[in-house]
Amino acid sequence: MNKKLLNKPVLAMLQPPALPGTFKYNGETIEEIIEICLKEVEMIASNGFDGYILQNMNDMPIKQNSNFQTVAYLTRIATELKKEYPNLLMGILVNWDGLASLAIAEAVKADFIRVEHLYTGANVTSAGILEGQAIDILELKMKLNSKMPVFADIYEVHGTPIGKKTHGNAAWEAVHETFADGLFTSGKDKDESIDIIKEIKERVPNTPIFLGGGATGENISELIELYDGVSVATWIKDGDMSNPINPDKANEFMEKVDNKRN
Repeated sequence: MNKKLLNKPVLAMLQPPALPGTFKYNGETIEEIIEICLKEVEMIASNGFDGYILQNMNDMPIKQNSNFQTVAYLTRIATELKKEYPNLLMGILVNWDGLASLAIAEAVKADFIRVEHLYTGANVTSAGILEGQAIDILELKMKLNSKMPVFADIYEVHGTPIGKKTHGNAAWEAVHETFADGLFTSGKDKDESIDIIKEIKERVPNTPIFLGGGATGENISELIELYDGVSVATWIKDGDMSNPINPDKANEFMEKVDNKRN
């Protein structure tokens, strides 16, 4: 695993405009979309972030299994970003297909994948029921002889789990029964996020656990002391993930993290 993943990294969520072939696609060429992504990664780098997670969030609504064009376009985007910014951490998150994430990550030599909603268990979402892909992801890792770290979300806040277990038990199963290398989790507010990380750390104390959402300039100083890393999107984009990064907020956020890391 990349050592940078073990040093409380701060990762921005990089979410391109809707890709060709999706309901919200606005007609941009892939070259125009790549240029938008390159400008945002330039801002991510200049504001001191450790890296980013490339996610096709704007392709909603999305079923569980990705389509061919999404894999192709995201691979093209990721290739260009990796070429221009090889020293930044890159995670891949395909909505909502961990197999597609792994294939893209291996093709572009990313640093990890984030499997949201569906590594273990089952989740009810606006797109229907999503089922855990852990077995299929591990089988694909074997086929590809892959060492790609898999970070699995424990109860993504926008889904409704079927047969929900405690966060601690769900985390233990993800690590010890389906061999996740790391975890993402978050609560609906700061206090719930603190309660969750304390519970999970008791069950899987040696597993890196990243905050998946809810980080702000007001709460990050406290949360980064407990979590092993963080992904941030909404707060540094003025409340709307479709906005560009606000450099003033990004700078404030990173200053507070660096005060805790140094």
